[in-house]
Parts: sequence; structure tokens; C-alpha cells
Amino acid sequence: MSPDWRALDPTILGPALAAGLLVLSIHVPLGREVLRRGIIFIDLAVAQIAGLGMLVAQLALPAGGDWVTQAAAGGAALGGALFLGWLDRRWPETQEALIGVAFILAATAGLLVIAHDNHGGEHIKDLLSGQILWVTWPQLGPIALLYAVLLGLWFAFPGLRRGLGFYVLFALAITASVQVVGVYLVFASLILPALAARGQGPVRGLIGGWLTGLGGYVVGLCASALFDLPAGPAVVWGIALGSLVSGTLRRRATVPLGAALTSGER
Repeated sequence: MSPDWRALDPTILGPALAAGLLVLSIHVPLGREVLRRGIIFIDLAVAQIAGLGMLVAQLALPAGGDWVTQAAAGGAALGGALFLGWLDRRWPETQEALIGVAFILAATAGLLVIAHDNHGGEHIKDLLSGQILWVTWPQLGPIALLYAVLLGLWFAFPGLRRGLGFYVLFALAITASVQVVGVYLVFASLILPALAARGQGPVRGLIGGWLTGLGGYVVGLCASALFDLPAGPAVVWGIALGSLVSGTLRRRATVPLGAALTSGER
């Protein structure tokens, strides 16, 4: 398949890239904290719970509008996150397993909810892959404001990252993100840049994660437009490849220095 260069339309790709940058702004610091805690799949679980709330609202109240859907998603995500926080305190030794159980229950509940809906397949596809190419500039204003508040709380009050405060901030961020980019990109934006920058200091790790994620969104969105591919999965692969390249280059940059120091000691 030959690329269609005319498809690189800035009026479509511009808002999509801006949405990706907004998601990365909050997901990179959250992802570093998730890796530190060792609860890798919490974002999948909370995103899936938020998605379940969206599905229920869309089917039960089809005329409710976006605010009803967002309220349902936010309430479900917040309730799920607080429940996972309670599980963390009650059974910390099995926390990751319980998070996995929460994810699979929410995912299968969604399938049961849309089992008799004629457009159920489309709902599930939109939930997982997202609709990032259909994002408009007006939609990004409220999301930017929410993320600005969350980032301000995150950096100004580090104590909020402990206990239930972390789960509340996490749920609010995931609720907005999953409605814009879908479950797949929520996970990719949270974990892959953080993995690529793992082991780096606070500032360098954040900058490295943001740049890695940005490169992945640019590559994925351009590939999606040029080759008429689903945007969400294409960006996931873009972030994965960017994280692999970033992590490899960082390791190669540090190994020669370590080897030189070792040989000098000898």
C-alpha cells in the first residue's frame, strides 16, 4: 500500500496530536508512580471500569448527552479506584492479582451490557481504540483545564500521591483520557514512556518520558493517516517503537561510560 500524502491534514492531525500531548502530560508522571508501586495493570482496570460506566450511560440514557456520559464514567472510575485503594490496604500482598480480577470483571460486564445492542460492537471498538482522530479543539479545553489542576496538585502536594489521594487523582485523569484516546492508548501512554525512562532522575525521567511519548504519537498518527490505519492501534505501536529506541539509546550511552570506569579502576 502506497502512502497517501494528501491525508496529512493538519486540521485533523493537529487536534489529535494536541490530545496526545495532553494525555502524556499527566500520564507520564502517573506512570512513573505506577511503576514504582508495581501496580502495572491498575490503569487498565480503572479505564475499563470507566468505560463500563460510559457504556451503561449510553445505553440506559441515550438522550442524556456528553455530561451524563462523563459523569457516569467519572463516578465509575472514582468508585473503582477507591475500591482498589481499599484492597491495597486490606490485602497488599495480592494487590496486582486483585487488580487483574477487577479488570476482567469490568471487561466482561461491558460485553454483557451490550450483548443485545445492535451497535454493541461499535461501542466496544470505540472504548478500546478510541476516536482520537475525531477530537476537536473545543473538546480539548475542559480536558486541558482538568489536567492542569491535577498536575498542579501532583507537583505542589506530593503527599497526595500516597494513600487514597493517588487513587482519586488517578481516577480523574483516566476518566478524561479514556473518553479521548481509548483503553489501549491509556495503557500505552502511561506505561511505555515510563518504562523507557526508568532509572532516570525525577526531571530527566519526566522529560524523557514526555519526549518518547510525543515521538510515538507523531509517528503513529502520521502512519495512520498515510496508510489509512486505525489511529489508536497505530499510535500504540508508535509509542512502543519510540520507547524501545529511547531505552536502547539510553542504555548504550551509559554502558561505555561504566566500562571505561571499570577499566580505569583496573
